[in-house]
Amino acid sequence: MAVTVLIAGLALILPAAGPLAGATAASRVPRVVDVPSRPAYVMPPAAPERPALVGQVLRPSTVLRTENPGRLQILLADGRSFRLGGNALLRIEPTLLDLVRGRIIAWIAPGSKESTPLRVRTRVGTASIQGTTVFIEDTADSVLFLSWEGEVEVRADDGTVYQLTGGQRLEATPEGWKGPRRIDATEARLRRRNSELLNGFGAPMETLPVLERELGLTP
Repeated sequence: MAVTVLIAGLALILPAAGPLAGATAASRVPRVVDVPSRPAYVMPPAAPERPALVGQVLRPSTVLRTENPGRLQILLADGRSFRLGGNALLRIEPTLLDLVRGRIIAWIAPGSKESTPLRVRTRVGTASIQGTTVFIEDTADSVLFLSWEGEVEVRADDGTVYQLTGGQRLEATPEGWKGPRRIDATEARLRRRNSELLNGFGAPMETLPVLERELGLTP
């Protein structure tokens, strides 16, 4: 006998309760996999906020929050991942990640069979990524979208659609949208060396070697 469970918008067919049922379910739910620095918090729906802990399961509509220098890494039920930092606030919705503020880097592991894009919504538009790595920074003055590698579609709230390829950036400012344009080698090296979301984590980021090769940062 099998049961169907809806987790973060993904229907899973799980075996009925038995010796392996608990282990199978635990491996297919969104959870915290790394908290390299704090403060970092998790607020489940209808529950108080509490410090993020490695292994913590995240239900739909859970809110994640960080305060500098806090950071955390999340593994989603479908195997996709993201890192959060920079005074961030994000809600895990059934079909997307809702970034209210802060910095996020999200990626899809190479070879993933998932057919639907991973979507990240911001106050100015929504980024859709498929087999790629995207960085988004939402501050009071602007929202920056950066495709570290692969193709990213950004659909602005006014309906305009922008297509980014690896190494390109797009920025929403009070004066309007700027880009897409390719970042130069100096900016790429500085971001790779100084990024709080590319460095200092114990959990792996599977696309890091890919983006380093694509941007010419490794031989």
